[in-house]
Amino acid sequence: MKMPEENASGAKSSPKLFDEDKMSKVGNKKIIIPERVSLENADGIIKVKGEKGELSLELTPNIEVKINSNLVAVGRKKDDKQTKSLHGLTQRLIGNMIIGVSEGFQKKLDFKGVGFKAEVSGNKLVLNVGFSHPVEVIAPEGIAIEVQKNIITVSGIDKQKVGQIAADIRAVKPVEPYKGKGIKYIDEIPRRKPGKAAKAIVGSV
Repeated sequence: MKMPEENASGAKSSPKLFDEDKMSKVGNKKIIIPERVSLENADGIIKVKGEKGELSLELTPNIEVKINSNLVAVGRKKDDKQTKSLHGLTQRLIGNMIIGVSEGFQKKLDFKGVGFKAEVSGNKLVLNVGFSHPVEVIAPEGIAIEVQKNIITVSGIDKQKVGQIAADIRAVKPVEPYKGKGIKYIDEIPRRKPGKAAKAIVGSV
């Protein structure tokens, strides 16, 4: 974490939680609407439709969206800090909606442990990961979960939902640092710690 910096008077100033100027620049970028995707602004509600489904977003009062042919422009009616941050956020959300309905989003996790099992039953992922009872994670509407061997795949058109369900699955049994047992994102590199036996050998050298 970046430490607070001293200003000209010598007093320490708190670091910015976000850069509203950067978010504002992001918001100014136009979004291209690909083929087979339709987007409309219906009284402040953005509706995006594609081959994989439909998503909608309600705009905040100071944000406006204009659609011209295959381009989307996001604008703002005020220049205050909050509106600038919402400007960039709205641009990113609409961009993610377009990707979602045309390509979809996916998160993969893997699990490791003696006797660990995962299976899908209806809209539930049933995990047997070392507890005295199985743990169920329910997939909301629009989210699909698949299991192949030790790989769990979460997919859907809503990026936020895909990320949240993947995080919920990981949280059931995070990888422990000694033997590496547990659930992790497939590209995650967990921090490992030496066990007591390894520590004893190192200490005796």
